[in-house]
Amino acid sequence: MKICVATGTRAEYGLLKPLIDKILVEPDWQLQILVTGAHLSPEFGLTYKQIENDGLKIDAKVEMLLSSDTPQGIVKSMGLGMIGYADAFSNLRPDLLILLGDRYEMLSIASAALIFKIPIAHLHGGEITEGAYDDAIRHAISKMSHLHFTSTEAYRNRVIQLGENPKHVFNVGAIGLDNIQNLNLLNKQDLEKDLGVRFLEYNYQVTFHPATLGKISAGEQFQQLLDSIDQQQSSLFIFTKANADTNGRIINEMIDQYVKTHPGKAVSFSSLGALKFLSLLNVCDALVGNSSSGIIEAPSLKIPTINIGDRQAGRIQATSVINCDPRVESINEAFLQAKNEIFKEKVRNVVNPYGEGFVSEKIIEVLKSVDLKEHVIKKFNNLLLDEHNR
Repeated sequence: MKICVATGTRAEYGLLKPLIDKILVEPDWQLQILVTGAHLSPEFGLTYKQIENDGLKIDAKVEMLLSSDTPQGIVKSMGLGMIGYADAFSNLRPDLLILLGDRYEMLSIASAALIFKIPIAHLHGGEITEGAYDDAIRHAISKMSHLHFTSTEAYRNRVIQLGENPKHVFNVGAIGLDNIQNLNLLNKQDLEKDLGVRFLEYNYQVTFHPATLGKISAGEQFQQLLDSIDQQQSSLFIFTKANADTNGRIINEMIDQYVKTHPGKAVSFSSLGALKFLSLLNVCDALVGNSSSGIIEAPSLKIPTINIGDRQAGRIQATSVINCDPRVESINEAFLQAKNEIFKEKVRNVVNPYGEGFVSEKIIEVLKSVDLKEHVIKKFNNLLLDEHNR
């Protein structure tokens, strides 16, 4: 069986890596890797090289990313992607395509696979992120997919609510937690040497992406965060740059300018990779921004999350997440709460609603047990009809 794993960003690849490793060693399976999007962009660090450095063979590269993060640029990139995926699938002819999440690159890939009648296994369906158009993209991919691996039981139920067959929807937990179980995280001293930083009394990892449906512009929201950061004393801020969403470049330009004018207080990286990212998060006082990592991974490391704005609104959250508005005053209050000893004790005892890892093993077991030929033709699972019949 030929299993194709598609990836378009550094973060996505880091999440999928444990599953890729397990597919690779299955004797009856052939792994295919399709790389696209930001992986192939110099602006975002040419992170496809990380995949090759991990000893993996890339079977197809699909250039799609234009040097524009406007709505027009994003839509044109999606169109270029569709053309490239048509050629890739004509050559690869996989028996199964594995997609994760909710990005526009994955929407284009899923659309192409649908026409090629390639079954899709979708990870992290059923979730809600009200502040971004990713929300609609995620549900659309679920409707084009044939197997579903959700991160909580509530999300499993939502995928079923979309009309998917309950027998094909599996609650396995969040795959990002596999890396926490599998990787030997670096300590503070090694990180200082590796990243070229000097940690201070307080240290924060910052990842802020555009809230694509936000009423306040990405630049305005991020400026509020920078104004709050200005007021934090004895603190180091390690920025990882925004992704290739609409207005992502605005945020990255603001990061570059801030780091340039605040040496010793701020540093930035285009990409850290899973090991450095999780190691850094593990030694920081909080994860700041609006990344899903603050919702999913940070609780397992017993690290507070300062979640700004509504990009992650609707997602199931652990009690270690501090939600605040994209205003200086609200963000300042969140920093104070993250330092509070009573709250920190609460975080040390937090239970992550996304499970404890070992997700890749669960997915592999499901893939071994299903007949993919049965999944090419889907039927809508009508819950209302089922209720009426009862």
